Order: sequence, then C-alpha cells, then structure tokens
Amino acid sequence: MKQFTEHLNSNHKKAEFSCGVPMLDDYLRKQANQDIKRNLTACFVLTDESNDLLKGYYTLSNNSIPQNKIPTEFQKKLPKSYTSIPTTLLGRLAVDSRYKGQGLGKLLLVDALYRSYEISSSVGSYAVVVDPIDQSAVEFYSKYGFILLPDSGKMFLPMQTIKSLFV
Repeated sequence: MKQFTEHLNSNHKKAEFSCGVPMLDDYLRKQANQDIKRNLTACFVLTDESNDLLKGYYTLSNNSIPQNKIPTEFQKKLPKSYTSIPTTLLGRLAVDSRYKGQGLGKLLLVDALYRSYEISSSVGSYAVVVDPIDQSAVEFYSKYGFILLPDSGKMFLPMQTIKSLFV
C-alpha cells in the first residue's frame, strides 16, 4: 500500500494548521517536534501539494494496556503470564478545518493502521489503541471497528483485524 503521509519536519507549515480543537492545534504547533526529538512519538502529516499546507496529522507511539482491561473474549486468547499487553498508541489524529468533509480522517486512520501493522512484525503489538477526545471521536473510531475498553474510555482494534484489511 502507498503511504499518503510523511514524517513531520521543520519545513512543514505547522503554525497555519487549525482543526478547531485547541489541544490538537497546540500540540502540533508547540509540542510535536519536542516529542519527536525525545523519541516519545512519531508524527505523520498529510500535505496539500498545491500550497504546502498541512491537511492533517496523526501520532504513533509504543504503548501497553493492562490485560485485565481487555474484553474477556480477547483475554482468553492471551497468555496469562502477561499482565500488560504491548500495543501501538494512535495518540492524536486531526484534519485541518479547511479540508474537512473530504474523507481525510479515514485516509489518515488507514495510513496509521497500515504503518502500525507493518511495524508490528518487527516490534510486537497486539492492537492499536486510541483515547478519543470526545463523543464524535468515539463514533468515528467505532465506525471503523474500534472496541471500547472497559472502565477506561479508550478503544482498541486488534492487530489481527487490522491485518485482515491489508492481506
């Protein structure tokens, strides 16, 4: 599959990005580069080639979740010796307001899932986890098969499900 995004770099016009959620805008403008330098996250951006504006972005990092937070039907397939299960965190995903309604959220999500699947063969990851910012984000991720994790507000999509999208 062709990747639609590239790593965030200093040439990107971060200051002009606006998705309408201050926390997501501020993260990209003020914090993302520092987190990248500290190896806390990787940030991927989708650019508008006609004007170099950022259409959207997402972040990925290593993560883990307690096994007892995973729904029982999934726990049954995991070794009991693991108290924590390795996952990939899709920490942020945002589309600039100028580009909303063009299906770019879905495109960014598919790009993130594909990257996550690809790296899971080198670095173990049972699932992709998201922590939706609000109810509309919960609805967005639910539409693509993400499952709510009990008592956490987080959602996950098992890597086996993701694999079936690309194999």
